[in-house]
Amino acid sequence: MVASPAAADAVRRARALPSLRIGLHVVLVEARPALPPEQVPDLVGTDGSFRTDMARLGFDIAMKPAVRRQMAAEITAQFEAYRATGLSLDHVNAHKHFHLHPMIAARMIAIGKKFGARAIRVPIEPLSIVRAIDPTISALMPGLLGRWARVLRTQARRAGMAVPDAVFGLAWSGAMTRARLTALLENLPAGVVEIYTHPATAGAFAGHAPGYRYAEEFLALTDPGCIAALRRADHRPGGFSDIFNA
Repeated sequence: MVASPAAADAVRRARALPSLRIGLHVVLVEARPALPPEQVPDLVGTDGSFRTDMARLGFDIAMKPAVRRQMAAEITAQFEAYRATGLSLDHVNAHKHFHLHPMIAARMIAIGKKFGARAIRVPIEPLSIVRAIDPTISALMPGLLGRWARVLRTQARRAGMAVPDAVFGLAWSGAMTRARLTALLENLPAGVVEIYTHPATAGAFAGHAPGYRYAEEFLALTDPGCIAALRRADHRPGGFSDIFNA
């Protein structure tokens, strides 16, 4: 999130970890824009922050050319800000998976390729694996997202972008505990798999999502049992750039 208050600190930390694969998290809702608010008036509210009404904003993007132009300008500004960091661009995705909107995806892919983007998240989560670990998970939301995710996958592949074969993190968003992550690592499907989490040492920070178990996710990623499960898995850890360089 290149326009967030902690962006400079995140870049500093990323530069200290050269093996870490970093991507651009494009943001169009619930944050500050990279451009001055007056340049994207239809994307922001009276406080200058992005709108929070995703459904209505998605409709405006679909129906109003002026809103699409502002969206494209903001996406371009975020890619430019990322390029200014000097960090390698491993992949791109969007806050709250807003790139499932076909028009947002089209702009992200077209603009991203100009900045060297070669991979994009397509959030297709194998529900059978998730429910085998946690039978209480509902099938409704993955089913709804899956339809749009398949459209995104087609868009990306036609543009020559790499996409993961499976993504995990939707069903347990904000709750990827040690038990869940260990079980997941022991049941990964074949192919390129992306697992995303929201780790932090504490949860009381500006912009935090209520109910998210940030500290538990951080502990899961550093847990010796989870690390051992990853080493036992028939998968090689890394990023999308490792695929291109293989």
